[in-house]
Amino acid sequence: MFKFYDPKDEADLARVENALKKGGVEYFVTSCKAGSGIVAEIEVAEEDIPKAEELIGIGKS
Repeated sequence: MFKFYDPKDEADLARVENALKKGGVEYFVTSCKAGSGIVAEIEVAEEDIPKAEELIGIGKS
């Protein structure tokens, strides 16, 4: 699994998770406490990165 996306907040995390689920991309969410909040990171398999980027609109011009 490779680091794919750092959600800005809970709503962003939910949006990205929903898009990945609907697109059939397997992912893993890691989280840790940082300061006064929780920092989350979404990881996907290397071969799924292009599809995951397309699903959430990363890299579009």
